[in-house]
Amino acid sequence: MRIDKFLKNSRIIKRRTVAKIACENERVKINSIIAKPGTEVKIGDIVEIQFGDKIVKFEVLSLKENTNKSNADELFRVVEG
Repeated sequence: MRIDKFLKNSRIIKRRTVAKIACENERVKINSIIAKPGTEVKIGDIVEIQFGDKIVKFEVLSLKENTNKSNADELFRVVEG
């Protein structure tokens, strides 16, 4: 699954266009490598996002095409941040 779509589905970032912009501005890393919007994310990957001065790291637990608000937090686990 594309990282921009995963960020939207997991509700980490509310809109896919905002996730795309974050990737284009080099604020998203997958396994310590800067990610482009179309970079594929896999289960077990560590994703790092920079929100201003704060950096949040989380592990991808599941990939689902369709999620709702109640089960979106099952897609990832916060590692640091």
